[in-house]
Amino acid sequence: MLSAKLPRMLPRITLLLSLALIVAHDVLATDSSRPKPPIMSELLSASKPSDWRALDPQNTLYLELAGGRVVIELAPAFAPAHVANIKALVHEYYYDGLAIVRVQDNYVVQWADPDADKPIGRKIRNAKRTLAGEFDRSLDSGLPFTRLPDGDVYAPEVGFSNGFPVARDPKTNKMWLVHCYGMVGVGRDAAPDSGGGAELYVVIGQAPRHLDRNVTLVGRVWQGMELLSSLPRGTGALGFYEKPEQRVPIKAIRLAADLSAADRTHLEILRTDTPLFQDLVESRRNRHEDWFHFQAGHIELCAVPIPVRISTK
Repeated sequence: MLSAKLPRMLPRITLLLSLALIVAHDVLATDSSRPKPPIMSELLSASKPSDWRALDPQNTLYLELAGGRVVIELAPAFAPAHVANIKALVHEYYYDGLAIVRVQDNYVVQWADPDADKPIGRKIRNAKRTLAGEFDRSLDSGLPFTRLPDGDVYAPEVGFSNGFPVARDPKTNKMWLVHCYGMVGVGRDAAPDSGGGAELYVVIGQAPRHLDRNVTLVGRVWQGMELLSSLPRGTGALGFYEKPEQRVPIKAIRLAADLSAADRTHLEILRTDTPLFQDLVESRRNRHEDWFHFQAGHIELCAVPIPVRISTK
């Protein structure tokens, strides 16, 4: 019976196949003509002056090394006591002449007084040697937060607050800075109140997120990371330099506000509370540059780039 009906059905089958081919052709034509979403460079080219913010000289440190300047933005909103103490140490010229004493591969660069435990160690006058840890802040503090759309292993929510990577937990009503590449932390001993800023470190490797809420984070490097990440690795335990001649001298650490405008490094940071930043995040979650043939659809907090440029003002 089927063979008898088949000749009568062929015109209908042919028509249906033709319609299907036409629809498929139209879909493919539409997809190929649809413009690709903008990539990061295109978004930045179309940015407005209001999408950028200048660094506050009152909260910007310059770490001066023989190889150049490292620009650090402090985070008083998250660690007000430590930031105030670091500024006091700067004004005492405490850091001048100290040294980078530790460079641990894929971990941190740390500077300190190599003689801190000896009678010849650098004395602290008006600042404090130790402070209570400032590991998190209450969500009631009203700090801005731009949440990332993807999950996180270490916290219920992650995102950015004024350019700093942060995590949040609504159940505990807490938020805290996160150990991403370039973040600056306060070295301490075993006791949580044993650091004050006399020893500082910068993350130079894959984000050691297990340190979150165990160390006080006080800022982020915006320029000069290559001067730190390229230093010779220490051969001692935990990357400490074993010989005094291996240490990297610190010429000075200064607060930008204490220098003339001509002597400052004028940087602008892309704001993280704008629609442009959200578009930038999406451009990194799904890469549409010609090289990419697979879009991940996700991005990890520490993989989100925050563009920096020389101020045009």
